[in-house]
Amino acid sequence: MAYALPQTITTSHELEGELSPLYEKLNLQTGRLELMTGIRERRFWPSGHLPSSASAEAGLKLLREGINPGEVDLLIHSAVCRDRLEPATASYVHRTMGLGSSTQILDVSNACLGFLNSLILGASMIESGQIKRAIITAGENGKPLVEETIRRLNGEEHDRQSIKPYFANLTIGAAAVAWSISHKDLLTASSPSLGSYAIETDTSHNQLCEGETAGDGLFMQTDSEELLHAGIAVAKNAWKKFTSRSEEWILNPDLIVTHQVGKAHTHAVLDALGLDHQKNFSTFEKLGNCGSASLPITYTMACEKDSAVLSSRSVLLGIGSGLSSLFLALNP
Repeated sequence: MAYALPQTITTSHELEGELSPLYEKLNLQTGRLELMTGIRERRFWPSGHLPSSASAEAGLKLLREGINPGEVDLLIHSAVCRDRLEPATASYVHRTMGLGSSTQILDVSNACLGFLNSLILGASMIESGQIKRAIITAGENGKPLVEETIRRLNGEEHDRQSIKPYFANLTIGAAAVAWSISHKDLLTASSPSLGSYAIETDTSHNQLCEGETAGDGLFMQTDSEELLHAGIAVAKNAWKKFTSRSEEWILNPDLIVTHQVGKAHTHAVLDALGLDHQKNFSTFEKLGNCGSASLPITYTMACEKDSAVLSSRSVLLGIGSGLSSLFLALNP
């Protein structure tokens, strides 16, 4: 596992400073963004920094851990952000990383769940004997989205009700992550193994969070309250499936990592599933919501902080707008 972070840190207080015309007009109190989300700061690359560059930076760090570029059978770029419609962003990541001509490349897109979906796809190909090693990358940069949001909020007529769909945009950050998954014959003794998983999808809620390009930027609108309620319902159904097909330890794991939306979402998910808040490891306080990179970079940082995590029984609780939830066990 490896990751890359931008150098530029932007606090929630600084973002609210950029929104001072809106805050003054609506008499909003500074500090509400951090209070409501628990996000103190997030990081950004410049607006023109390509997702492939972010993914490749993490990927190159991963190769330096001792992986032969010529022995990577599959490369998936799994981020929400992509360089362009065609070719696949994975092609640029492949070129920058210097991977071999036998590497299959593709993009996988499923909102913030793309990385976990890619793990399952890559693992299935390993399990079926088609490949030996896959690298999954995700490079996300929320700078264009946040810039467009600030422009609209300051430049258009709004009241306290009409700004609500924009609020989730201000929680977005930037980060990149890369994982290698391989056949057990190639694993080191300390490597965790992918265990059981469960999926639950309810596309009747796919209108609650919608993003698209806006000129050279990005734009997204989210019904945060309804999305939270719908997400909890999907997560509870996924948890029923997950616990029914997994070992008993799933009910009391050593480590829990969720998608990093913010304080309210994390607490609501853990409460709904009856999980111990003390077992949860989070990064949203300093990174914000980094899309598909959020959950895997959080697990990576947990292992970096304490190497014993690698041999811990862990559960990854992923969710993406659409809505779809994927829960995955990592066994020691």
